[in-house]
Amino acid sequence: MTDLLLLRRDPSDDEVAIPITDGTIKAPDLRKISVDGEPLASYDPGYMNTASCRSAITFIDGDAGILEYRGYRIAELAEKSTFMEVAYLLLKGELPTAAELAEWEATITMHRAIPDQLKTLLSGFPHDAHPMSVLMASTAAFYTFYPDSRNFSDPQARALNIARLIAKMPTLAAFAYRKGGAKPYIDPDDSLGYSANFLSMMFRKGENSKYDPDPRLVQALEVLFILHADHEQNCSTTAVRAVASSGNDPYTACSAGIGALNGPLHGGANEAVLRMLREIGSLDRVPAFIEAVKGGERRMMGFGHRVYKNYDPRAAIIKRAVEDVFAITGVNPLLRIATELEKIALEDEYFVSRRLYPNVDFYSGLIYEALGVPLEMFTVLFAIPRTVGWLAQYEESVVDPETKIARPKQIYAGHRGRVYVPVAERG
Repeated sequence: MTDLLLLRRDPSDDEVAIPITDGTIKAPDLRKISVDGEPLASYDPGYMNTASCRSAITFIDGDAGILEYRGYRIAELAEKSTFMEVAYLLLKGELPTAAELAEWEATITMHRAIPDQLKTLLSGFPHDAHPMSVLMASTAAFYTFYPDSRNFSDPQARALNIARLIAKMPTLAAFAYRKGGAKPYIDPDDSLGYSANFLSMMFRKGENSKYDPDPRLVQALEVLFILHADHEQNCSTTAVRAVASSGNDPYTACSAGIGALNGPLHGGANEAVLRMLREIGSLDRVPAFIEAVKGGERRMMGFGHRVYKNYDPRAAIIKRAVEDVFAITGVNPLLRIATELEKIALEDEYFVSRRLYPNVDFYSGLIYEALGVPLEMFTVLFAIPRTVGWLAQYEESVVDPETKIARPKQIYAGHRGRVYVPVAERG
Protein backbone atom coordinates (compact mmCIF):
# COMPACT_ATOMS: atom_id res chain seq x y z
CA MET A 1 0.00 0.00 0.00
CA THR A 2 1.37 3.40 -1.01
CA ASP A 3 1.79 5.97 1.75
CA LEU A 4 -0.03 9.21 0.96
CA LEU A 5 0.25 12.79 2.11
CA LEU A 6 -3.25 14.31 2.23
CA LEU A 7 -3.37 18.08 1.73
CA ARG A 8 -6.12 20.70 1.53
CA ARG A 9 -6.08 24.46 1.94
CA ASP A 10 -9.18 24.73 4.14
CA PRO A 11 -11.98 22.45 5.35
CA SER A 12 -14.16 23.22 2.31
CA ASP A 13 -11.52 22.04 -0.20
CA ASP A 14 -11.22 18.49 -1.48
CA GLU A 15 -8.21 16.59 -0.21
CA VAL A 16 -5.31 16.11 -2.60
CA ALA A 17 -3.44 12.81 -2.19
CA ILE A 18 0.31 12.96 -2.90
CA PRO A 19 2.26 9.67 -2.93
CA ILE A 20 5.19 9.33 -0.50
CA THR A 21 8.19 7.39 -1.82
CA ASP A 22 11.48 6.92 0.06
CA GLY A 23 10.31 9.46 2.62
CA THR A 24 9.81 12.16 0.01
CA ILE A 25 7.12 13.62 -2.19
CA LYS A 26 7.69 14.72 -5.76
CA ALA A 27 7.69 18.50 -5.80
CA PRO A 28 5.71 18.70 -9.08
CA ASP A 29 2.83 16.93 -7.29
CA LEU A 30 2.37 20.08 -5.21
CA ARG A 31 1.04 21.72 -8.36
CA LYS A 32 -2.19 19.82 -7.81
CA ILE A 33 -2.96 22.43 -5.16
CA SER A 34 -3.69 25.99 -6.24
CA VAL A 35 -3.03 29.10 -4.15
CA ASP A 36 -4.59 32.33 -5.46
CA GLY A 37 -4.68 30.83 -8.91
CA GLU A 38 -1.03 29.77 -8.84
CA PRO A 39 0.21 26.17 -8.40
CA LEU A 40 1.74 25.46 -4.99
CA ALA A 41 5.54 25.17 -4.81
CA SER A 42 8.09 24.58 -2.05
CA TYR A 43 10.65 27.18 -0.95
CA ASP A 44 13.96 25.69 0.19
CA PRO A 45 17.05 27.94 0.01
CA GLY A 46 20.20 25.88 0.25
CA TYR A 47 18.30 22.61 -0.30
CA MET A 48 17.86 22.17 3.44
CA ASN A 49 15.22 19.48 2.94
CA THR A 50 15.06 18.79 -0.79
CA ALA A 51 16.30 15.64 -2.54
CA SER A 52 17.72 16.59 -5.94
CA CYS A 53 18.54 13.08 -7.21
CA ARG A 54 18.61 9.38 -6.49
CA SER A 55 22.10 8.05 -5.79
CA ALA A 56 23.61 4.68 -4.89
CA ILE A 57 27.11 6.03 -4.16
CA THR A 58 27.32 7.42 -0.61
CA PHE A 59 25.08 6.94 2.42
CA ILE A 60 25.13 9.27 5.42
CA ASP A 61 23.19 8.99 8.67
CA GLY A 62 24.09 12.25 10.37
CA ASP A 63 22.34 11.47 13.64
CA ALA A 64 24.13 8.15 14.05
CA GLY A 65 27.47 9.36 12.65
CA ILE A 66 27.52 6.82 9.81
CA LEU A 67 29.26 7.25 6.44
CA GLU A 68 29.32 4.47 3.83
CA TYR A 69 30.65 4.23 0.29
CA ARG A 70 28.54 1.79 -1.73
CA GLY A 71 27.48 0.14 1.54
CA TYR A 72 30.97 -0.16 3.07
CA ARG A 73 31.68 1.66 6.35
CA ILE A 74 34.26 4.40 5.92
CA ALA A 75 36.33 3.21 8.90
CA GLU A 76 36.79 -0.24 7.36
CA LEU A 77 37.77 1.19 3.99
CA ALA A 78 40.25 3.61 5.58
CA GLU A 79 41.84 0.80 7.57
CA LYS A 80 41.96 -1.97 4.97
CA SER A 81 41.68 -0.46 1.50
CA THR A 82 43.73 1.78 -0.80
CA PHE A 83 42.61 4.96 -2.49
CA MET A 84 42.71 3.30 -5.91
CA GLU A 85 40.46 0.52 -4.63
CA VAL A 86 38.03 3.08 -3.22
CA ALA A 87 38.10 5.06 -6.48
CA TYR A 88 37.19 1.90 -8.37
CA LEU A 89 34.44 1.13 -5.84
CA LEU A 90 32.87 4.57 -6.12
CA LEU A 91 32.93 4.52 -9.92
CA LYS A 92 32.06 0.88 -10.59
CA GLY A 93 29.91 0.00 -7.58
CA GLU A 94 31.99 -2.97 -6.42
CA LEU A 95 35.44 -3.53 -4.97
CA PRO A 96 37.86 -4.72 -7.65
CA THR A 97 39.39 -8.16 -7.93
CA ALA A 98 43.19 -8.32 -7.92
CA ALA A 99 43.21 -8.41 -11.73
CA GLU A 100 40.74 -5.53 -12.03
CA LEU A 101 42.73 -3.44 -9.57
CA ALA A 102 45.98 -4.05 -11.44
CA GLU A 103 44.36 -3.03 -14.73
CA TRP A 104 42.77 0.05 -13.13
CA GLU A 105 46.05 1.17 -11.57
CA ALA A 106 47.87 0.64 -14.88
CA THR A 107 45.24 2.75 -16.68
CA ILE A 108 45.60 5.60 -14.18
CA THR A 109 49.40 5.44 -14.33
CA MET A 110 49.32 5.58 -18.14
CA HIS A 111 47.38 8.87 -18.14
CA ARG A 112 49.30 10.82 -15.47
CA ALA A 113 51.21 13.17 -17.77
CA ILE A 114 49.70 16.45 -18.93
CA PRO A 115 49.98 17.76 -22.53
CA ASP A 116 52.97 19.99 -23.30
CA GLN A 117 50.65 22.72 -24.61
CA LEU A 118 48.88 22.78 -21.25
CA LYS A 119 52.23 23.18 -19.49
CA THR A 120 52.78 26.27 -21.64
CA LEU A 121 49.36 27.58 -20.69
CA LEU A 122 50.01 26.97 -17.00
CA SER A 123 53.38 28.72 -17.16
CA GLY A 124 51.53 31.90 -18.14
CA PHE A 125 49.78 32.21 -14.78
CA PRO A 126 51.28 34.74 -12.35
CA HIS A 127 53.77 33.15 -9.96
CA ASP A 128 51.55 34.08 -7.02
CA ALA A 129 48.33 32.76 -8.57
CA HIS A 130 46.31 30.79 -6.03
CA PRO A 131 46.75 27.06 -6.76
CA MET A 132 42.98 26.47 -6.67
CA SER A 133 42.51 29.02 -9.45
CA VAL A 134 45.23 27.31 -11.48
CA LEU A 135 43.63 23.92 -10.83
CA MET A 136 40.16 25.13 -11.83
CA ALA A 137 41.31 26.79 -15.06
CA SER A 138 43.54 23.92 -16.15
CA THR A 139 40.82 21.34 -15.46
CA ALA A 140 38.39 23.26 -17.66
CA ALA A 141 41.10 23.57 -20.34
CA PHE A 142 41.33 19.80 -20.66
CA TYR A 143 38.20 19.83 -22.81
CA THR A 144 40.16 21.62 -25.56
CA PHE A 145 42.67 18.77 -25.58
CA TYR A 146 40.12 15.95 -25.28
CA PRO A 147 37.01 17.04 -27.22
CA ASP A 148 35.85 13.41 -27.32
CA SER A 149 34.78 14.00 -23.70
CA ARG A 150 31.67 15.81 -24.94
CA ASN A 151 30.51 12.47 -26.35
CA PHE A 152 29.07 11.59 -22.95
CA SER A 153 26.54 9.17 -24.43
CA ASP A 154 29.43 6.78 -25.22
CA PRO A 155 30.34 4.71 -22.12
CA GLN A 156 33.86 4.09 -23.41
CA ALA A 157 34.51 7.79 -24.00
CA ARG A 158 33.21 8.58 -20.51
CA ALA A 159 35.39 5.90 -18.90
CA LEU A 160 38.49 7.11 -20.75
CA ASN A 161 38.05 10.74 -19.78
CA ILE A 162 37.15 9.88 -16.20
CA ALA A 163 40.41 7.91 -15.92
CA ARG A 164 42.32 10.77 -17.54
CA LEU A 165 41.11 13.33 -15.05
CA ILE A 166 41.67 11.15 -11.98
CA ALA A 167 45.20 10.44 -13.21
CA LYS A 168 46.10 14.02 -14.09
CA MET A 169 44.66 15.82 -11.09
CA PRO A 170 47.69 15.16 -8.82
CA THR A 171 49.99 16.24 -11.66
CA LEU A 172 48.11 19.51 -12.07
CA ALA A 173 48.11 20.04 -8.30
CA ALA A 174 51.86 19.47 -8.03
CA PHE A 175 52.45 21.82 -10.98
CA ALA A 176 50.43 24.54 -9.24
CA TYR A 177 52.43 24.03 -6.04
CA ARG A 178 55.83 24.11 -7.71
CA LYS A 179 54.92 27.12 -9.84
CA GLY A 180 54.13 29.12 -6.71
CA GLY A 181 57.60 28.31 -5.35
CA ALA A 182 59.33 29.01 -8.67
CA LYS A 183 60.39 25.36 -8.94
CA PRO A 184 60.62 23.42 -12.23
CA TYR A 185 57.83 21.04 -13.23
CA ILE A 186 58.48 17.41 -12.29
CA ASP A 187 57.18 14.55 -14.42
CA PRO A 188 55.25 11.72 -12.76
CA ASP A 189 57.23 8.75 -11.46
CA ASP A 190 55.48 5.69 -12.81
CA SER A 191 57.28 3.42 -10.36
CA LEU A 192 55.29 4.96 -7.51
CA GLY A 193 51.66 4.54 -6.51
CA TYR A 194 49.04 7.28 -6.70
CA SER A 195 49.70 9.04 -3.38
CA ALA A 196 53.46 8.43 -3.30
CA ASN A 197 53.81 9.81 -6.83
CA PHE A 198 51.95 12.96 -5.80
CA LEU A 199 54.36 13.53 -2.90
CA SER A 200 57.25 12.89 -5.28
CA MET A 201 56.03 15.47 -7.80
CA MET A 202 55.59 17.96 -4.95
CA PHE A 203 58.89 17.52 -3.15
CA ARG A 204 61.47 16.05 -5.52
CA LYS A 205 64.40 18.46 -5.86
CA GLY A 206 64.82 17.92 -9.59
CA GLU A 207 64.02 15.67 -12.53
CA ASN A 208 67.15 13.56 -12.01
CA SER A 209 66.76 13.22 -8.26
CA LYS A 210 64.82 10.55 -6.40
CA TYR A 211 62.22 11.00 -3.69
CA ASP A 212 61.27 8.07 -1.50
CA PRO A 213 58.49 9.16 0.87
CA ASP A 214 58.16 7.41 4.21
CA PRO A 215 55.52 4.67 3.73
CA ARG A 216 53.74 5.87 6.88
CA LEU A 217 53.32 9.32 5.40
CA VAL A 218 52.04 7.80 2.17
CA GLN A 219 49.56 5.75 4.18
CA ALA A 220 48.35 8.86 6.03
CA LEU A 221 47.77 10.62 2.71
CA GLU A 222 45.94 7.53 1.40
CA VAL A 223 43.63 7.67 4.41
CA LEU A 224 42.95 11.37 3.88
CA PHE A 225 42.22 10.75 0.21
CA ILE A 226 39.79 7.94 1.06
CA LEU A 227 37.96 10.06 3.64
CA HIS A 228 37.59 12.98 1.23
CA ALA A 229 36.64 10.97 -1.87
CA ASP A 230 32.90 11.61 -1.71
CA HIS A 231 30.33 13.04 0.66
CA GLU A 232 26.95 12.80 -1.00
CA GLN A 233 25.18 15.92 -2.37
CA ASN A 234 27.36 18.67 -0.93
CA CYS A 235 27.83 22.09 -2.53
CA SER A 236 30.57 21.11 -4.99
CA THR A 237 28.91 17.83 -5.97
CA THR A 238 25.66 19.68 -6.59
CA ALA A 239 27.59 22.11 -8.79
CA VAL A 240 29.07 19.21 -10.78
CA ARG A 241 25.67 17.59 -11.28
CA ALA A 242 24.04 20.91 -12.23
CA VAL A 243 26.68 21.68 -14.87
CA ALA A 244 26.59 18.10 -16.15
CA SER A 245 22.80 18.29 -16.49
CA SER A 246 23.13 20.73 -19.39
CA GLY A 247 25.12 18.18 -21.40
CA ASN A 248 28.64 19.13 -20.38
CA ASP A 249 31.82 17.07 -20.40
CA PRO A 250 33.42 15.86 -17.12
CA TYR A 251 36.23 18.44 -17.25
CA THR A 252 33.86 21.41 -17.42
CA ALA A 253 31.63 19.89 -14.74
CA CYS A 254 34.52 19.17 -12.37
CA SER A 255 35.99 22.65 -12.87
CA ALA A 256 32.67 23.93 -11.49
CA GLY A 257 33.12 21.59 -8.54
CA ILE A 258 36.59 23.01 -7.90
CA GLY A 259 35.14 26.51 -7.96
CA ALA A 260 32.52 25.55 -5.37
CA LEU A 261 35.10 23.76 -3.23
CA ASN A 262 37.29 26.84 -3.24
CA GLY A 263 34.74 28.71 -1.13
CA PRO A 264 35.81 29.10 2.51
CA LEU A 265 32.48 27.71 3.71
CA HIS A 266 33.14 24.43 1.89
CA GLY A 267 36.71 23.34 1.17
CA GLY A 268 38.60 26.04 3.03
CA ALA A 269 37.53 25.08 6.54
CA ASN A 270 40.75 23.25 7.45
CA GLU A 271 42.73 26.39 6.66
CA ALA A 272 40.48 28.31 9.05
CA VAL A 273 41.08 25.70 11.77
CA LEU A 274 44.84 26.06 11.50
CA ARG A 275 44.60 29.85 11.62
CA MET A 276 42.37 29.56 14.70
CA LEU A 277 44.84 27.26 16.48
CA ARG A 278 47.74 29.59 15.67
CA GLU A 279 45.80 32.59 16.92
CA ILE A 280 45.03 30.85 20.22
CA GLY A 281 48.72 30.05 20.43
CA SER A 282 48.95 28.33 23.81
CA LEU A 283 46.95 26.17 26.20
CA ASP A 284 46.54 28.96 28.76
CA ARG A 285 44.59 31.02 26.20
CA VAL A 286 42.07 28.26 25.48
CA PRO A 287 39.60 29.17 28.31
CA ALA A 288 39.32 32.78 27.12
CA PHE A 289 38.76 31.62 23.57
CA ILE A 290 36.01 29.23 24.69
CA GLU A 291 34.27 32.03 26.55
CA ALA A 292 34.49 34.22 23.44
CA VAL A 293 32.84 31.45 21.45
CA LYS A 294 30.02 31.15 23.99
CA GLY A 295 29.56 34.89 23.92
CA GLY A 296 29.13 34.89 20.17
CA GLU A 297 32.34 36.83 19.61
CA ARG A 298 34.28 33.96 17.98
CA ARG A 299 33.53 30.81 16.01
CA MET A 300 34.90 27.37 16.80
CA MET A 301 36.20 26.32 13.39
CA GLY A 302 36.16 22.60 12.60
CA PHE A 303 33.18 21.89 14.86
CA GLY A 304 29.64 21.14 13.76
CA HIS A 305 28.39 20.00 10.38
CA ARG A 306 25.37 20.57 8.17
CA VAL A 307 24.70 16.81 8.06
CA TYR A 308 26.38 15.26 11.12
CA LYS A 309 24.66 15.81 14.46
CA ASN A 310 27.02 13.31 16.02
CA TYR A 311 30.79 12.81 15.91
CA ASP A 312 31.88 12.96 12.27
CA PRO A 313 33.16 9.40 11.64
CA ARG A 314 35.96 10.80 9.47
CA ALA A 315 37.26 12.98 12.31
CA ALA A 316 38.02 10.00 14.56
CA ILE A 317 39.98 8.31 11.76
CA ILE A 318 41.95 11.46 10.95
CA LYS A 319 42.82 11.96 14.61
CA ARG A 320 44.52 8.55 14.63
CA ALA A 321 46.34 9.43 11.41
CA VAL A 322 47.60 12.66 12.99
CA GLU A 323 49.25 10.64 15.76
CA ASP A 324 50.90 8.33 13.20
CA VAL A 325 52.27 11.26 11.20
CA PHE A 326 53.59 13.12 14.24
CA ALA A 327 55.42 9.97 15.31
CA ILE A 328 57.54 10.58 12.20
CA THR A 329 57.65 14.36 11.87
CA GLY A 330 57.54 15.34 15.53
CA VAL A 331 54.53 16.67 17.38
CA ASN A 332 53.16 20.04 16.32
CA PRO A 333 52.47 22.12 19.48
CA LEU A 334 49.12 23.05 17.94
CA LEU A 335 47.97 19.46 18.50
CA ARG A 336 47.83 20.08 22.26
CA ILE A 337 45.56 23.08 21.69
CA ALA A 338 43.36 21.10 19.29
CA THR A 339 43.08 18.20 21.74
CA GLU A 340 42.11 20.55 24.56
CA LEU A 341 39.45 22.25 22.44
CA GLU A 342 37.99 18.87 21.54
CA LYS A 343 38.01 17.72 25.18
CA ILE A 344 36.14 20.85 26.29
CA ALA A 345 33.63 20.65 23.44
CA LEU A 346 32.78 17.03 24.24
CA GLU A 347 32.15 17.83 27.92
CA ASP A 348 30.82 21.39 28.01
CA GLU A 349 27.03 21.68 27.98
CA TYR A 350 27.15 24.64 25.58
CA PHE A 351 28.68 22.50 22.83
CA VAL A 352 27.02 19.21 23.78
CA SER A 353 23.51 20.71 23.72
CA ARG A 354 24.21 22.18 20.27
CA ARG A 355 25.70 18.89 19.07
CA LEU A 356 28.91 20.62 17.99
CA TYR A 357 31.33 17.76 17.43
CA PRO A 358 34.68 17.82 15.59
CA ASN A 359 34.34 17.38 11.85
CA VAL A 360 36.73 16.15 9.17
CA ASP A 361 38.41 19.56 8.86
CA PHE A 362 39.46 19.84 12.49
CA TYR A 363 42.56 17.63 12.30
CA SER A 364 43.26 17.33 8.56
CA GLY A 365 45.16 20.64 8.34
CA LEU A 366 47.61 19.44 10.99
CA ILE A 367 48.49 16.47 8.78
CA TYR A 368 48.89 18.60 5.67
CA GLU A 369 51.19 20.96 7.55
CA ALA A 370 53.23 18.05 8.91
CA LEU A 371 53.66 16.78 5.34
CA GLY A 372 55.17 20.14 4.41
CA VAL A 373 52.16 21.36 2.45
CA PRO A 374 51.62 25.14 2.56
CA LEU A 375 48.30 26.57 3.69
CA GLU A 376 47.16 27.64 0.22
CA MET A 377 47.46 24.03 -1.00
CA PHE A 378 45.14 22.54 1.62
CA THR A 379 41.99 22.83 -0.52
CA VAL A 380 43.90 21.48 -3.52
CA LEU A 381 44.62 18.31 -1.56
CA PHE A 382 40.88 18.13 -0.88
CA ALA A 383 40.10 18.48 -4.60
CA ILE A 384 42.39 15.62 -5.70
CA PRO A 385 40.40 12.80 -4.03
CA ARG A 386 37.04 14.57 -4.30
CA THR A 387 37.49 14.47 -8.09
CA VAL A 388 36.76 10.74 -7.87
CA GLY A 389 33.47 11.41 -6.08
CA TRP A 390 32.53 14.15 -8.53
CA LEU A 391 33.18 11.82 -11.46
CA ALA A 392 31.21 8.98 -9.88
CA GLN A 393 28.32 11.40 -9.39
CA TYR A 394 28.79 12.70 -12.95
CA GLU A 395 28.62 9.18 -14.35
CA GLU A 396 25.55 8.35 -12.27
CA SER A 397 23.73 11.50 -13.35
CA VAL A 398 24.52 10.99 -17.04
CA VAL A 399 23.03 7.49 -17.14
CA ASP A 400 20.05 8.30 -14.88
CA PRO A 401 16.93 8.67 -17.07
CA GLU A 402 15.36 10.93 -14.41
CA THR A 403 18.12 13.53 -14.72
CA LYS A 404 16.82 16.83 -16.07
CA ILE A 405 18.61 20.10 -16.67
CA ALA A 406 18.91 21.91 -13.34
CA ARG A 407 16.53 24.85 -13.25
CA PRO A 408 15.19 25.72 -9.76
CA LYS A 409 11.99 27.68 -9.37
CA GLN A 410 12.17 31.14 -7.83
CA ILE A 411 9.82 33.34 -5.83
CA TYR A 412 9.75 36.68 -7.58
CA ALA A 413 10.07 39.54 -5.09
CA GLY A 414 10.60 42.54 -7.38
CA HIS A 415 8.53 45.22 -9.08
CA ARG A 416 5.79 44.49 -11.61
CA GLY A 417 4.23 46.48 -14.46
CA ARG A 418 6.47 49.53 -14.28
CA VAL A 419 6.25 52.18 -17.02
CA TYR A 420 9.42 53.37 -18.73
CA VAL A 421 10.21 57.09 -18.32
CA PRO A 422 12.73 58.65 -20.75
CA VAL A 423 15.96 59.75 -19.09
CA ALA A 424 15.30 63.44 -19.81
CA GLU A 425 12.06 63.28 -17.83
CA ARG A 426 13.44 61.50 -14.75
CA GLY A 427 13.67 63.74 -11.72
